[in-house]
Amino acid sequence: MVWLYFVIFLAACFGAGATGAIFPPGPWYRSLSKPRWTPPDWLFPVAWTTLYICMAAAGARAAISGQGTLALALWSVQIALNGLWTPVFFGLQNIRGGMIVLSLLWLSVAITMVALWQADWIAGLLFLPYLGWVTIAGALNLSVMRLNPDAAANPPKPQR
Repeated sequence: MVWLYFVIFLAACFGAGATGAIFPPGPWYRSLSKPRWTPPDWLFPVAWTTLYICMAAAGARAAISGQGTLALALWSVQIALNGLWTPVFFGLQNIRGGMIVLSLLWLSVAITMVALWQADWIAGLLFLPYLGWVTIAGALNLSVMRLNPDAAANPPKPQR
């Protein structure tokens, strides 16, 4: 039964992650100035696959714990924000909007991690690398915003 929960949570994770295929970085992102410490492109799919497996395991553990109701509700919020960042940042090319979403994502991941920890300490521990990666992503988003003030202040108008 645990595997069924794991597969369901993993499907939600990969649903959020699919936004990366729908809204890839592309030439716009490559043209932006980025800090020297920007992770290499190959690291992103490796990191996210690993994190999604940990996130799904955390969700499954909380679901079977019998004490994870709040944690699961919060898990839903963080995965929605996770899926929202890519369309805002890459799709709309909105660096500031991406920073807002990422700030909300960081907060929701931190709160979810605490709630998961209360339901099942291993589930909470499984969210720790995710919080670390979102912290790095937030620092990267902020650095890109600061290094590209014109692009950050003037995102292109959405086409209809």
